[in-house]
Parts: sequence; structure tokens; C-alpha cells
Amino acid sequence: MIKQLARKKRTALQRDVGTETRILDAARTVFIRRGTAGARMQEIAREAGVNQALLHYYFRSKERLASAVFRQIAGRLLPTLVQIIGGDISIDEKIDRIVDTYLDNLSKSPFLPGYLLSEIHHHPERVTDLLRSAFGSDPGRVLPPVFDTLRRQIDERVAGGTMRPIAPEQFTINLISLCIFPFAARPMLQVLFGMDDAAFARFIEVRKTEIPAFYRNALRP
Repeated sequence: MIKQLARKKRTALQRDVGTETRILDAARTVFIRRGTAGARMQEIAREAGVNQALLHYYFRSKERLASAVFRQIAGRLLPTLVQIIGGDISIDEKIDRIVDTYLDNLSKSPFLPGYLLSEIHHHPERVTDLLRSAFGSDPGRVLPPVFDTLRRQIDERVAGGTMRPIAPEQFTINLISLCIFPFAARPMLQVLFGMDDAAFARFIEVRKTEIPAFYRNALRP
């Protein structure tokens, strides 16, 4: 009898976790498609296949749901970025991995950068909590040793005459910007260059080799 109750409890918990995940996935789809301001809880509930009352039970309000989605999205990229930059791998390998990570992830959600930029501008108060949640600690404690590692690698390359001086922060932002811009400006680029969705996907695939080659050339002394 006790085992049966325990099994039922575990099953109920799994259903709860599954429902919450389904709601978050649906909300992410709707928020990215319409933006937080344009999204409606009814549409999210329909996307998730649940009733609106259950949506409010889990997240209480659209604002709480938006915050949860925002943390989830950023939490998928930022920790990986920190791990790559602070790792023991070479600078060349860091360039390759950052480009692959961003282009692969953004190709699955091409309108994600526009959504994130809009949220940051409209809700700047979320940024601190977002970064703390993504890193699992205060960014002021996590990031300095990460950039110290990159700075040492850059200094070694500069001393060896194979790289021009560049601050680690500039190194990182320059590279990420090259990855993000085509997605943030996707509607404009597709009109300017006459690209449909398939052509845009091919364009991004080419950038997987173009960006690393371009960036390495830009870093030469």
C-alpha cells in the first residue's frame, strides 16, 4: 500500500514537471513570435494544450512567465559561453566553438536575438537577476577569472608576435556580435538580399567557416 502511494506521488510529480516544461516551451514559442507585450496567456495556454487556469496556477501572471522564459533562454547560452572562454583550449578552438555554439542554437530559434534585445531594453531590471540565475552566482565573481584566462592567452600570443593586442572583453563581444547580428536583422537581410528561409539557412551555414577565418585575419598583427 505504501509503495503504491509512493508510486502515485512520483507519477503526479512527473506530470507536474512535464506540464510546467510544456508551458515554458509554449510560452517561449509565443513570446519569441509576438514579444512579451503582444503575447496573450490564452494563446500560450492553447499552444501548451492546457487551460488558462492551469497556466495561472503554475506561473500566476504573464510577467512571471516571461521572467521564467527569459532566464531559461539565456541560461542555455551564457554558461556554455563562460565555459568555452574560461577553458584551457586554444584561442583558435575557442573561436570555432563560440561560432558553432551560437550559430547552431540561433538557427533553431532565429528570432531569439530580437526577442532578447527587446526584453533587455524594455525590462532592464531583469538583467541582474537573469545573469545571476544563468551563472548560478554573482557575475562579478564568475566572470573576472574567466576573462583573466583569456587575457593570459592573448598576452602570450601578442608576445609571440602572432596576434595584435585586444582586451578580452572586446575579443568576446566582437566575436559574438558577428554571430548574432544576422539573426537580429534577419527580416531586413532577407529583403535586402532576396533570401527566403532556405537561402537564409544556407547563408548561416556558410558563416560557420567565414566568421572564424575573418576573425583570425582581423586579429593578426
